[in-house]
Amino acid sequence: MTEQEPARGRAAAASDGGAGLGEDVALASTPGEDGEAPHLADPDAVDTSVRSPAERSRTFTGILVNTALANITTSYLWFALTFWVYLETRNVIATGVVGGAYMLLIALSSISFGTFVDRYRKLAVMRFAAAFTLVMFVLSGVMFLLTPASSLLDLAQPWFWVFTLVILIGAVVENLRNIALSTTVTILIEPDRRANANGLVGMVQGLMFLITSVLSGLSVGLLGMGWTIVVALMLTALAFAHLLTLRMPEETQVAATDAHGGFDLRGAYAAVLAISGLFALILFSTFNNFIGGVYMALMDPYGLEMFPVELWGVFLAVGSSGFLIGGALIGKFGLGANPLRTLLLAVVVMGVLGAVFTLREWAWLYVVGIWLYLTLVPVVEAAEQTVIQQVVPLPRQGRVFGFAMAFESAAAPITSFLIAPIAQFWIIPYARSADGAAQLTPLLGEGTSRGIALVFLIAGIIMVIAALLAFLTPVYRRVSAEYQQAAAEAKATADTDA
Repeated sequence: MTEQEPARGRAAAASDGGAGLGEDVALASTPGEDGEAPHLADPDAVDTSVRSPAERSRTFTGILVNTALANITTSYLWFALTFWVYLETRNVIATGVVGGAYMLLIALSSISFGTFVDRYRKLAVMRFAAAFTLVMFVLSGVMFLLTPASSLLDLAQPWFWVFTLVILIGAVVENLRNIALSTTVTILIEPDRRANANGLVGMVQGLMFLITSVLSGLSVGLLGMGWTIVVALMLTALAFAHLLTLRMPEETQVAATDAHGGFDLRGAYAAVLAISGLFALILFSTFNNFIGGVYMALMDPYGLEMFPVELWGVFLAVGSSGFLIGGALIGKFGLGANPLRTLLLAVVVMGVLGAVFTLREWAWLYVVGIWLYLTLVPVVEAAEQTVIQQVVPLPRQGRVFGFAMAFESAAAPITSFLIAPIAQFWIIPYARSADGAAQLTPLLGEGTSRGIALVFLIAGIIMVIAALLAFLTPVYRRVSAEYQQAAAEAKATADTDA
């Protein structure tokens, strides 16, 4: 956290005509002449009177289902690649580097993705992403068909890294759709229902993990990597065809935006600083991703040491059902009066879970721990998304979501790249040695994966300490007070209108 005073809020900027924000933001954030609430959408680009809220909600459901199918497909191939690589090499460096590279590519591309979303119509952006992913998966299939398996699995040769990079790029570009999806919530969903819509997004993510973890494990174990690529190609083509049938007449034209070039980092940073406390919110959300890098590198190796690949996919699916529960709870109960407090409490509990769910090499403990951990992930994501959708003008939302994704995603590769070689060359051999096993047994019990368990324990403790310290910062108290004041003003406005 930082002691620096946040930039002035949107209301303060509007009071002097929006100085320093840019004309489009000032216009988008200033209350109307009739005293109504601020309009966060560009009135020339979005016309919500075209259809009723129920009709717009149905369109959003169609987009959400299509995005779910696309995400399931990319995750299916991505999970399968991770399982296949580890089973064939038994090298956690490979899985750590592959997972870290995925998050690093997301971090490097998210600002461009957000700029792209701001400059073009949202459905057009989604269609471009779907077509690009399809092309990359076709290319990966051609490579797998023409390259001997021994070359593809040799980490010392370029073919493994080229093959992995092609699949990675296809999966990363799919995240362009997720940024666009967040802006469609602003366009299609009424403000008082956006938290519920974000809860549905969390449920879709949970369904994605649940389905793909089962399918990927079964596919690699029973069909092999080649047929797995074929299935991914078919599903990607189906999602693209369905996307072509969707329409969103509310977006009458591209929203006026001050985005410049294809990588508007300056505009994204300015948009974040223009909202008081928004950067602090992104920092809060980033806590979750530090420990996420450890899980990325070591969770699958731990599970694959404990279970056969087909069974690990099933158990990972059971754990991933926690996403569904978390999203459903948000949809029903919301995020509470102080989303930041809810977010940080969720991060504390996630750290505790990460520290204890491998204290013993018990299958039920690992699966239950994953389930509880993933139940809390939608809370962290929805808290951040709901705030951004409510306080950031639509012409800048793409870049703000992209900036948040870039900033938060960068945390996971750092820990993933660092922990994979450390675990492979030092911690795991130490834990499997006679001396190491004897020293770790009182704390972590016996088993073949006590080194990975030690990494999880340390990472979880660090996570808890970081989140608890965040509660004590002046920034947290200041932002919490601002949220409570905004909530009180919104309630008073609603009571007056009623």
